[in-house]
Amino acid sequence: MRYSDARKASRLEVVLDTKPYITCQQLIDFIMSYLDNELPDDQRAEFDRHMAVCPSCVDYLKTYEKTVLLAKAAADDQVPAEVPESLVQAILAARRKA
Repeated sequence: MRYSDARKASRLEVVLDTKPYITCQQLIDFIMSYLDNELPDDQRAEFDRHMAVCPSCVDYLKTYEKTVLLAKAAADDQVPAEVPESLVQAILAARRKA
C-alpha cells in the first residue's frame, strides 16, 4: 500500500470512529504536559487523536511551541549593566506578586 493510500485509510478509520473526541479546550488545558512528555499513554493517545483531525489545534501547538522556546531564550538573557538595579528589583517584585 502506498503512503497516500495508507493516509486515506487512516483518515477513513478516524471518520468512522464514533468515540467522542476531546474538545479543543481540553487539548489546550494539558498542552504543556504533552510538550513535557508527562501525559499518561491514554491521554496522549486522545491528544494525538484530536490533533489528527483538527488543523486549528495543530497550528496552535506549533505557535505554542515557538512561544515557549522564545520565552526560554528571553529568560536566559542577561540584564544589561546600564539598567538600574532598582528597576530590576521592581520587576522581580512584581513577578513575585503575580
